[in-house]
Amino acid sequence: MNARYTPDLEVPAPRREKTPEEATRWIGKNMKRVEDPRLLTGKGKYLDDVVLPRMAHAALLRSPYAHAKIKSIDTSKASALPGVIAVVTGAEFLKTTGPTVTFSSPPVVQHAIAVDKVRHVGEAVVAVVAEDRYIAEDALDLIEVEYEELPVITDMQEQENARGDAVLHPERGDHNVAMDRTFTFGPVDDDFARADKVIRRRLRWGRSGPQPLETAGAVADFDEGTGKFTVHCNTSMYTYVGWLCAVSLNVPATQLNIVPTLAGGSFGSKLFLHRVIVLAAGLSRIAGVPVKYVEDRLDNISNGDAHGSDRIYDAELALANDGTMLGLRYRVWDDYGAYLQYGYGTHGNAFSQIVGPYRINSVQARITAVLSNKCQQGAYRGFGSEVTNFVLERMADAAAKELGIDGIEMRRRNLIRADEFPFVIPSGNVYDIGNYQAVLEEALRMFDVESWRRKQAEAKAEGRYIGIGLVTCQERSVFSSTEFWSLNPPEQPGFTMTSSPEAVAIRIDPTGKVFVQLNAPFWGNSPETVVTQVVAEALTVEPSDVSVGYVDTDAGFNGTGPGGSRYTVMVTGAVVKGVRTLREKLYRFAAHMMECGVDNLELRNGKIGVKGVPDMEKSIAEVALNAHYFRLNFPEEPGFDSGLETTAVYDHPLTTMPAADRRHLGIFYPIMGHMVHAAAVEVDPQTGKVKILDYVAVHDCGTVVNPMTLAGHVRGGTAQGIGTALYENFKYDEGGQLLTGSFADYHIPTTHEVPEHIRVGHVETPSPYTEYGIKGGGEGGRMAAPPLMVQAIEDALKDFGVELSEVPLTPRRLREIVRDAR
Repeated sequence: MNARYTPDLEVPAPRREKTPEEATRWIGKNMKRVEDPRLLTGKGKYLDDVVLPRMAHAALLRSPYAHAKIKSIDTSKASALPGVIAVVTGAEFLKTTGPTVTFSSPPVVQHAIAVDKVRHVGEAVVAVVAEDRYIAEDALDLIEVEYEELPVITDMQEQENARGDAVLHPERGDHNVAMDRTFTFGPVDDDFARADKVIRRRLRWGRSGPQPLETAGAVADFDEGTGKFTVHCNTSMYTYVGWLCAVSLNVPATQLNIVPTLAGGSFGSKLFLHRVIVLAAGLSRIAGVPVKYVEDRLDNISNGDAHGSDRIYDAELALANDGTMLGLRYRVWDDYGAYLQYGYGTHGNAFSQIVGPYRINSVQARITAVLSNKCQQGAYRGFGSEVTNFVLERMADAAAKELGIDGIEMRRRNLIRADEFPFVIPSGNVYDIGNYQAVLEEALRMFDVESWRRKQAEAKAEGRYIGIGLVTCQERSVFSSTEFWSLNPPEQPGFTMTSSPEAVAIRIDPTGKVFVQLNAPFWGNSPETVVTQVVAEALTVEPSDVSVGYVDTDAGFNGTGPGGSRYTVMVTGAVVKGVRTLREKLYRFAAHMMECGVDNLELRNGKIGVKGVPDMEKSIAEVALNAHYFRLNFPEEPGFDSGLETTAVYDHPLTTMPAADRRHLGIFYPIMGHMVHAAAVEVDPQTGKVKILDYVAVHDCGTVVNPMTLAGHVRGGTAQGIGTALYENFKYDEGGQLLTGSFADYHIPTTHEVPEHIRVGHVETPSPYTEYGIKGGGEGGRMAAPPLMVQAIEDALKDFGVELSEVPLTPRRLREIVRDAR
């Protein structure tokens, strides 16, 4: 057997202060969320709760056509309606406000309100600002628009042949192919040449998307006297790339203050709501009053810039006869919709864990990214890596079947060994640490496959069809910003930023209470709870002594915010760094007060004491009081300036640059989680109904901060993964009409479709690169549930000879598959 291929890059040494081996008091304990009291009592302030004096409301006229020129717009009747303040077309909006932000290179231009042409059903054509939303919606019915329809292509593979009027963005070329590139990592040809068996499958991942309870929106107020915008928005990256919205508004960044609100669910969809920010702010400037725009459900589904991946794969897996996986090769067509706001980031996510948990030696991927007459893709929980998990697990199942090897044994033979970490994969990313065999064994212990096989046989005798599944998947966490541009053409890489930090401001008041300001919002995760636990741990204080708040962009600084399962790791790093600075100052004051050396001090139970001398100590509150109000008691040195406050910026703990020729992408998503999910399902072949009988999810997220909230992430992600696998589908007809524009047609699982109890287990392999050894876990069960559901259903229907290769497997689709197999 040939030696394993390893890209030529150097893995940096760990740099951290808090090791996972340290005894902890608060980290690792179940703790009720600090956020919950105000949320559960209805006291939380969400975007729609923001009400400003003289505030007006906006509504959008959406295009009924998938592709058309805008010939003329008559707004006279709408403007005359009592209560209407302004009616704004795309051409009028363009006079003051430029295109919205795009991270694609070369750029795909998108306007908040369409100018000259619409490219998908639901795209905004006219905005109405009125005294209330009802009047604004009524005014939309009075607007007359003349369209000239253009050719529509909705089949992603046919987009390669689009020419003439079917081309969406002629300024980029005479076709709808945004990118067609082949990436080769390692000796692919050699690995396929030495293979005993090559497995081939065509796989389909259908288009779905996040469905937050609260849609996206913004409340903007333009101050004509100062020329400054204040925008309330339920977004995430406001302190990171929010200044780009000021570029769209044609004002300096100092003239835009973005104020975060609570976000009623996001799952990625509110990562950076540049369009709603620019829309509301631009309308406020034109109308001369504060403007609120909140998507309705149709806006969110048809024009929310947040559809998930939509892909077809032709995949090949090279194997030895004993089941050893040698190489992976595929071509993927990816339908990005009408615009390209995040570039090809979903495939960067995929490349970060492209071999899954397996020792696959080489990978080649041809990516054909196309533009189409559909709502564009955005960020959705997994952001493309969940699709790779599906592909790998389907290929592993196919390989096991063709080689006659048990599926669990097939995976066991190929898992990366615990002694091989840090493990460099062919694409150049690093898996920091893991014990995949231990996770598998724990899942097998909890699930008891043999017991379910007996139940399966008993059910078969009764004419019932039970299926069993088990998958092993990755969950990359803590992205590096090199991912944003590394897949762009090397000659046009775009903005090649390399920082995605997180920051906090911490102060201790004269009574010893700790105040922490975050540069990222509450996004449905638990930032206040995490920070409370980490601060209490690092300062040895009680959680009740910690208060957490949020800043706006006027007061905030470096903070990338949640997304990509990064926030717990990154904010913990920032807190540890900030506490280190405060601890040094506390020790300086305390050493002077107790007439001892700084090196002899330690923190213990909210006090600063002399090591080895239990009775010689001062409380943090006592030292803080002196630090704030008794300057003359201390030396005239800068280190004794009054007050106890600091800011701390924490950069990525492990990242490197991609190779110039992209033979590897560098280390860019290395804090690697792992999971094994197992399930038993019962399928009714007559109705296509799938009932989940048992579900086990075992995760390795490194050191667990709060088991209770982490289990919530896993269960919530699993519910979304079940929806992706069995129900959810943004479906367009051949004319580009969206057929699933409401929850009457776009089906999401309810409590009746999700398992009553998802049994969650943990195996902890603390990361050597992060503070306390924490890994990310925010994307949870969605990373594994889709391939697991498909595998278990296929097992249930094996007597029918079905071979499943797609999601979603709706009841109707399952009935069709069974009928065709018969």
